[in-house]
Amino acid sequence: MPSTSAVTALKRLPSIDAFRALNMLLMIFVNDLESVKALPDWIDHAKGYEDRMGFADTIFPAFLFIVGLSIPLAIDRKIAKGETRSSILYGILTRAFALLLIGFYHVNLESYSRLALLPEGLWELLITLAFFLIWIDYSENISKLNQNILRMTGVGMLIIMAILYKGGDAGSPDTHWMQPEWWGILGIIGWAYLLSAVLYLLFKGNFTAIIIGFLTFLGLNIVLHAAHYRLTVIGIYDGSAITQVLGGTIISLWYTRLAAKGYRFNLWLNLIIAGSASIGLGFLLRHFTEGISKIHSTPSWVLICNGISILMFSLMIYLVDFKSKKNWFKLLWPAGTATLTCYLIPYFQVGFYKLFHFTYPCFFNYQWGGFLRSCIVAIAVVLIGGILERKKLKLKI
Repeated sequence: MPSTSAVTALKRLPSIDAFRALNMLLMIFVNDLESVKALPDWIDHAKGYEDRMGFADTIFPAFLFIVGLSIPLAIDRKIAKGETRSSILYGILTRAFALLLIGFYHVNLESYSRLALLPEGLWELLITLAFFLIWIDYSENISKLNQNILRMTGVGMLIIMAILYKGGDAGSPDTHWMQPEWWGILGIIGWAYLLSAVLYLLFKGNFTAIIIGFLTFLGLNIVLHAAHYRLTVIGIYDGSAITQVLGGTIISLWYTRLAAKGYRFNLWLNLIIAGSASIGLGFLLRHFTEGISKIHSTPSWVLICNGISILMFSLMIYLVDFKSKKNWFKLLWPAGTATLTCYLIPYFQVGFYKLFHFTYPCFFNYQWGGFLRSCIVAIAVVLIGGILERKKLKLKI
């Protein structure tokens, strides 16, 4: 266990990596679960017209929260190394751009037309390969020239895939080019990370300023939903995604302050009160702001998920930072340190399935057979991610 006086000086907090690893495992699991039929309501995503949320609806907001947890540590570490603010800003912009670009391509997979020149599965495989070629963390054993050649090959592949793209409704002769329908999961993460990280950098990590930012975007979300004003790009323009990221940033700053005084009873009490209060406020707003809905990113959903994330992070702090149980998460660790690699691996899997028209036996597409299948897929993806990480083939964004 690290000494509490050195918490803020750590290169990274193991509790955040453990939380991220568990969250990414569950994200892969629920993504695979989408094709499983007849699931219990409590596991699956809630429908847009329902006033509730399922287990799957808590996974993405937890990831946004974790992005927020990491922002202070990442930026403060760069400042401690002597990096200029302009250099840090450049890093934030390039990382956000990468997430937006990948999200943009992923969104357009959803409307890929059968009239396109390439089969959908092949297009998916090639764009995923291109992402790896561009953003892989190349070993120092590979010369700069060869690294640049590989990266430019990836860029060229994305350009060609964009030129060849055709999108449209199934069965319709009308097609369209690539368009940002909603930016995708990674795109939402990219926008929220960009705004939150720039805010943190601009105000030099000032705790009060971050709280004001959090309350501003939460207020925007509440006002829009109280007025029944729904925006077309869920999670971005209504402030919900930024609220969730800044919620994690506040807790990260707060935790390092509390932990610097020692792992005392007050630390756990404050975190539990904060998480419970967020959940309670979410339920309190339920009947005034369009209920609980991930699809519509309502304030109740935002606050309830924020509270759940705080409580889960508190548990990770206790197990990993305080009790030093990092080995409990050894199997999952690649999902916390090679997160984007693990996220993209299933696109190779699904691309091959589409290209070769592979389908699971009926048992693995229905109820608990499908649940078992998704568990196996999620664990297999994380293990493959670990192998790639050891081979120096993980993505760095």
